[in-house]
Amino acid sequence: MDLFEKVSEDIKNAMKAKDKVALETLRNVKKFFIEAKTAPGANDILADADALKIMQKLVKQGKDSADIYVKQGRQDLAEGELAQVKIIEAYLPKQMTSEELEKVLKEIITEVGAKDAKDMGKVMGVASKKLAGLAEGRAISTKVKELLG
Repeated sequence: MDLFEKVSEDIKNAMKAKDKVALETLRNVKKFFIEAKTAPGANDILADADALKIMQKLVKQGKDSADIYVKQGRQDLAEGELAQVKIIEAYLPKQMTSEELEKVLKEIITEVGAKDAKDMGKVMGVASKKLAGLAEGRAISTKVKELLG
């Protein structure tokens, strides 16, 4: 069962359970999935890798929105965003810890022969592909700067 089918199935379960937050969140996710499937050139296909990218983007947007709400003193809205983020994160692969990320990045740095901050682009190119879905781009970038700087 691919992610599109899983989300569709979980929408039915959320309806039966009368879980409004999960239902609203999953319907929103499915909307983005359908938009991606019907985009020009998609041929009505949505690979799980593309679905994961969409979900990661939604998680990032949700966290950013929650931060803005907190800064504006709207904790109620922030909690709503974070509840939705938590539901979407359940579909994503487990994120790497800082230690795991550092270990993998050190291997990549050795592999590409990076010496200093000038080589960051080489490292990021390999790291972004290798760690897609396992770590946020911002976390990867920060750790690479730290290791090369």
